[in-house]
Amino acid sequence: MKLNLDVNPNLNLVTGYGADHLMINKVRHDGNLVVTTDRIVTGWAQGGFDALRPEDFEAVRALQVEIVIIGTGARQRFPRPQIMRPLIDARVGFEVMDFAAACRTYNILASEGRSVAAALLFDPA
Repeated sequence: MKLNLDVNPNLNLVTGYGADHLMINKVRHDGNLVVTTDRIVTGWAQGGFDALRPEDFEAVRALQVEIVIIGTGARQRFPRPQIMRPLIDARVGFEVMDFAAACRTYNILASEGRSVAAALLFDPA
């Protein structure tokens, strides 16, 4: 039996990343952003991890996805529960992981057709 990967070419997928950039469908993006299978929201959480606010996650909740993968830079860091309240109250599932793991996990879930967003934070320069 021959197996072939069937990937929808209209999906936003992470095709590369580095310490200061992210490639989505081979297009470079600099700075924190949220990506879903059909949208890219740039300028998200501009203050970085230490300045996260509930309003940042309210913007993610408004995308109406079922799962949010939160990439917190080179290392895994957990936002305070008060900051995550918009997702918790809306019963949106979320996982916190380092940036690289978040990109890989997002791609897997998106390729499976899941309703997913990746909220990705770069480490400060």
